[in-house]
Amino acid sequence: HDSRTHTNHDSRTHTTTTPEHTSPISRPHTAENPAHTPPTRQKHTPFEELTNLIKTIRNAMKIRDMAKCLEEFEQLCRAFLKSKTIMDKEGVPQFYIRLLADLEDYLNQLWEDKEGKKKMNKNNAKALSTLRQKIRKYNKDFETEIASYKEVQSCSPDAFTSSSGSDDDDDEGITAKSLLKKKPQEEEKKAPEASKFLKGAADEESESEDDEESEDWGSDSVDSGSESEDNEGAAASLAVVFLKKYDSRRKKHKKKERLEEEADEEAEAEEGGWEKVKGGAPMVKEKPKMFAKGTEINSAVVVKKLTEILQARGKKGTDRAAQIELLHALAGISNENNLGEGILIKIKFNIIASLYDYNPNLAAFMKPDMWKKCLECIDELMDILFANSNIFIGENIAEDSENLAISDQPFRVRGCILTLVERMDEEFTKIMQNTDPHSQEYVDNLKDEGRVCGIIDRLLQYLETKGSTEEVCRVYLRRIMHTYYKFDYKAHRRSLGLQGETKSEQDQEESEGEDSAVIMDRLCKFIYAKDRTDRIRTCAILCHIYHHALHSRWFQARDLMLMSHLQDNIQHADPPVQILYNRTMVQLGICAFRQGMIKDAHNALLDIQSSGRAKELLGQGLLMRNMQERNAEQEKIEKRRQVPFHMHINLELLECVYLVSAMLLEIPYMAAHEFDARRRMISKQFHHQLRVGERQPLLGPPESMREHVVAASKAMKMGDWRTCHSFIINEKMNSKVWDLFPETQCVREMLVRKIQEESLRTYLFTYSSVYDSISMETLSEMFELDLPTVHSIISKMIINEELMASLDQPTQTVVMHRTEPTSLQNMALQLAEKLGGLVENNERVFDLKQGVYGGYFNRDQRGGYQQKQGYHRGGYEHLSVTSKLLFTLFCGGSSQNALSLSSSKQLPSVDMKSVFLVWLVKLNVCVFLCLWLL
Repeated sequence: HDSRTHTNHDSRTHTTTTPEHTSPISRPHTAENPAHTPPTRQKHTPFEELTNLIKTIRNAMKIRDMAKCLEEFEQLCRAFLKSKTIMDKEGVPQFYIRLLADLEDYLNQLWEDKEGKKKMNKNNAKALSTLRQKIRKYNKDFETEIASYKEVQSCSPDAFTSSSGSDDDDDEGITAKSLLKKKPQEEEKKAPEASKFLKGAADEESESEDDEESEDWGSDSVDSGSESEDNEGAAASLAVVFLKKYDSRRKKHKKKERLEEEADEEAEAEEGGWEKVKGGAPMVKEKPKMFAKGTEINSAVVVKKLTEILQARGKKGTDRAAQIELLHALAGISNENNLGEGILIKIKFNIIASLYDYNPNLAAFMKPDMWKKCLECIDELMDILFANSNIFIGENIAEDSENLAISDQPFRVRGCILTLVERMDEEFTKIMQNTDPHSQEYVDNLKDEGRVCGIIDRLLQYLETKGSTEEVCRVYLRRIMHTYYKFDYKAHRRSLGLQGETKSEQDQEESEGEDSAVIMDRLCKFIYAKDRTDRIRTCAILCHIYHHALHSRWFQARDLMLMSHLQDNIQHADPPVQILYNRTMVQLGICAFRQGMIKDAHNALLDIQSSGRAKELLGQGLLMRNMQERNAEQEKIEKRRQVPFHMHINLELLECVYLVSAMLLEIPYMAAHEFDARRRMISKQFHHQLRVGERQPLLGPPESMREHVVAASKAMKMGDWRTCHSFIINEKMNSKVWDLFPETQCVREMLVRKIQEESLRTYLFTYSSVYDSISMETLSEMFELDLPTVHSIISKMIINEELMASLDQPTQTVVMHRTEPTSLQNMALQLAEKLGGLVENNERVFDLKQGVYGGYFNRDQRGGYQQKQGYHRGGYEHLSVTSKLLFTLFCGGSSQNALSLSSSKQLPSVDMKSVFLVWLVKLNVCVFLCLWLL
C-alpha cells in the first residue's frame, strides 16, 4: 500500500520540484525518518499570494458571486503592485494573464445574459457593473499579453486551459465558457470516477495530467532539476522529463489524428446527409400520424382531430411547438382534401391563438420566428375572408350552430378576427419595448410596423362592410394609435409649396393617398359620433389634439382641448390614458412655444416639469429613486405601460422649452417687482436653476443646456439682449434642441424677437429710475426693434400700470414719472401691512372669544387663553404698547423706531376693552395711507 501511494505521489509531483526537493523518489516511513512526508510542489514565494487570490476568484466565478469577485480582484491588484519589482525582472506570469483574459470574457458573457442579470440580487448586479468597468480599464495595460494568449489559445486550446504548472489550483485551467456551461450528466461521469480508484487507471490519469503539464511548463521542470543537489535525483528527473516529452509528442500526434478523423466524418455527413448523434440509438424524427391508414378524411373527422389537439392545450407537459406543428399539418390535410374554407378558417384561428399562447408569461414577448409565422397566418386568414364573401365569423356564433362543411348555406365560424389583430398589435408593442433601442435589431423590428398597419387597414376595410359599429370604432382607434405621433413630412412640403427634386419623387407624391390630417379627421369624427364608450372617445380626442399640435395647428388643438373638458376628470382614467394625456399636454405646450405663445406654453408644461418626474409621467422610463416604493410585480406592470422608443418625446428639448419660456416670463416680472415683499414665483424650477448657478464657486463658460439658460437669464436681467441671444442660440444649442424642430429657422427668428422684446421690458423696469426721459428711437436702436413695436410695448406697459410714465408724441419720447417710493415709504408700507395683519389676528381672537367657532377653548377652563389674570394683564400691556406705537408714528417719530417698538413685544390677544382700539387702528391705517398718497 505504501509503495503504491508513493508512486502515485511521484508521478504527480516530480515535474515541478524545487532545489529543496529534487528527488522524485519518496523514502518510506521508518523509525529514522518518522516525520517524513511525500514531496509536494512548492510555489515561488512572490507568487504565493497571487495564486491564492486567483483561486478564490475562480471559486467565486463558479458560483457567480460578483461581490466576492470584485473584492478579491481589488486585493489581487494590490498584491500585484507589491510584487512589481519581481515582475519587472521575471515578467508577468502566464497564470495572471490567463485570469485577466478569462475574467473579462466571463463578465462580458454575464453582461449579455439579460435573463441572468434580472435574476441577480442588487449587490451582485452592482458589483458586476463595477467589476466589468474595472477589468476593462485594468486590461488596457496588458493588451499585448492578453492578445498573444488569446491567439495561442485559438490555435491550440489545450495549451493554456489544461496546464496548471504555475500554481496548485486545480481549477486554473477553467475558462469563461466552461463556467457558464451546464454540468454534464452524472451518468456519464460515474464510470470514469469509479475507475480512478483502480491502480492502473490512477497511474494513467496521473501520467496524462503530467504530460499536459510538462508540455507547457517543461522548461520549468528542467531548470528545477538542473539545480538539484542530489545528482541521482537530477538524473532520474531529467530522464523522466525526456521520456514524458516523447510520450506527450506521441499522444499529441494521436490527438491530431483523432481530430482529423472527426473532421472527415463531419464532411461525409454533410455530403451524404448523415446525422451525428451524441450516443445510443439515433432518434428518428417521424411526423405524427394524424389519421389511421385507410381512414376516410372528411369534415367531421378533421373537426374531431382538431378538438383532440385543442384538449391538450394548456395542460402541464404539453409541447406547444409540437401542437403548432400538428395544427399546421391538419391545415395542410384540409387543403389537400378540399374540405372547404370553413374548416381552414377554424384551424387558422386556433393556430394564431396557439402562437399567442406559446409564451405563457404575459411579460414575455414573441420570438422572431413565431412573430413572422403569426403575421403570415393573419395575412392568409385575411386573404381567405376577402376571397370568400359567404363566410360569417363572430364571437356570438355558438359552436353548435357552426357550419364548417361545404353546403348551400354560408359558412359560419366562431371567432373574432378583431381580437386577434388587437393581440397582434399588443405583441408588436411588447417586442419594441423589449428590444435595445440603440441596436440594429430595433430598426429591423420597426420595419414590421408597415405590415402591422397594412393588416389593420385590411381589417378596417373588412369590418366597414361586415362589422358592427363598436368593432369599427375599435379598429379605427388602432389605426389612429399608429398615426397620431408621426409627422407628415410630405404634407408639410406640399403646404410650403415644395416639390420633389426628381420626376419620380413628384410622381410618387401625386400618386399617394390622402394626408394624415385628413385620415385622422375622418377616423376621429366617426368615433365622436358613433362610439358609446368613454375610453375610446377620450383616446381619439387626445390623439387628434396631439396630431394637430405636432403639425403646428395650435388654435385647432387648443379649442379641441378646451371643448372636451378632459382636464376636469382625467384623474379618474386608467394609467395608459393618463400617460397619453400627459404626452398630449406636452406636445400642446411645445406647439404653443413654436407659435410664440410663451405664456400658454409655460402653463401647458408647468404640471409635468414642476413634478420632477417628466420621464415617468410620459411613460418613457422608471425613476430609480422610486424603485423602493414598488415591488417586483408593480414594476413589471409599469414596464408594460412604457411607450416604445420611437414614440418618445425628447426630454432635453422639453426641459429647454420650459426653462426658456419661464425665463421670458420670470425675468421681466422679477425686475418689475424688485422691492415687492410678497413677490410670487412663476416657476419654482427656474428659480432653483438660478440658485444653483449662483452657488457655483467657479463661474466658467456654460456647457449644459441648463447652464446656457441660466447665463442667458443673467444677461437679460441686465438688459443685454445680444449676450442673452448668443447663449440661447448657438451651435451647441442648435444641435441639442433647436434643430429638432421641423421649422427650425422660424423658431429661431421667433426666439430672437421675444428676447429683444422682453429685454426691452426688463431694461425699462430696471433703469426707469435713472432716466427723466428717453427717446424711443434710442430704444429702437439699442434693441434692434422697429419703432412701432417699441411704441406698442411701452404703451401696453403704461396701460397696465407697470411703468409710471407718459408718451410725448411729437418728440417720440417716454417721460418718466417719479413715483417710486423712497426707502422711508417702503418701510412705512411694510408697517402698514404688519398693522393690517395685527387687526386681522385681533378680530379672529375676538370671534373665538364670542364662540363663533363652536367654543373650542371652553373645553379646558384652566389653561390657555382662559387664564384671566395673565389675560387681562396682557390686554393692558397691549393697549399701552399699541398706544406708544401710534403716538410714535403720527407725532413725527421715525418709522424705524415704530417698527422696533412693534417687533420688540409679542402682542397678545385683547379682551372686550380693546375692541375700541381695533377700530382705532383701522382708522389710523387708512389715514396714514391717504397721507402717503397725497
